[in-house]
Amino acid sequence: MTNRRQFLQFASASAASLSLAPLLRAAETTGGGSAPFKISLAQWSLHRTLRDESKGLTNLDFPRVTKEEFGIDAVEYVNQFFKDKAKDQKYLSELKTRCDDLGVKSLLIMCDGEGRLGDPDDAKRTQAVENHYRWVDAAKFLGCHSIRVNASSAGSYDEQMKLAADGLRRLSEYAKPQGLNVIVENHGGLSSNGAWLAGTIAKTEMDNCGTLPDFGNFYLSRGKEPKMYDRYKGVEELMPYAKAVSAKSHDFDENGNEVHTDYFKMMDIVLSHGYHGYVGIEYEGGKVSEYEGIRLTKALLERVAEKVAKG
Repeated sequence: MTNRRQFLQFASASAASLSLAPLLRAAETTGGGSAPFKISLAQWSLHRTLRDESKGLTNLDFPRVTKEEFGIDAVEYVNQFFKDKAKDQKYLSELKTRCDDLGVKSLLIMCDGEGRLGDPDDAKRTQAVENHYRWVDAAKFLGCHSIRVNASSAGSYDEQMKLAADGLRRLSEYAKPQGLNVIVENHGGLSSNGAWLAGTIAKTEMDNCGTLPDFGNFYLSRGKEPKMYDRYKGVEELMPYAKAVSAKSHDFDENGNEVHTDYFKMMDIVLSHGYHGYVGIEYEGGKVSEYEGIRLTKALLERVAEKVAKG
């Protein structure tokens, strides 16, 4: 199966050290002057604005703001902002029309709050799988390529891998005839362990089941002394299965660099795996406004792309 082969290839290559050479090879494959990757906007970047009713911004406005305010023409939705609209054809048609009129591409829907796909209880796991069906259908209607889900479970390392792989496989089987991917973000717990998540995806043996590596969500546990998984190692482990990438950002220095993640090093890893798709801006900081944080992240990604293009 595709995922098993990918996993074996990854395992044999993971010991290799990172270098600039893979970055340059990736740049060469993009053709004369073309960008090495594309930029999209994750809706979570505007979650505070969307939740503040005084701002007057709704999910239907998201494509327009993305295009007019930031010059970005691809969006990644979060189901929390239209949770009751998954089966509302009138609403989805309006959203699709607005995207089409603006020339904005809908890429994926990030799905939360639909149950644990790796729940140890068989009935609850099945319910979680079925709860996601409506989002697969909505994503298909909007023209997305994927839904992003979580791989939450409970039990030992191996038990959670087995349970999560089961739920993900069943959901991927539903999504595959519709041409949709089911992708998992490192999003806390064992899912933030790159080796565990890569192994779980391989275990599904579904080529439409993959990952959405996030630069910052490598919290194995939170609290006063959070336990972190190495973000660069984690992204390296997840990239063989990546069907999207999330450029998480929080804070910036005086030169416009993200202080927690070396974007040049991180994008070296991303591009070394031959990935040239969309990289989604996901600003979560609080020191500058959401709008400014998005602009700073975009400018940083553009500087990375420029350096790669120049070689």
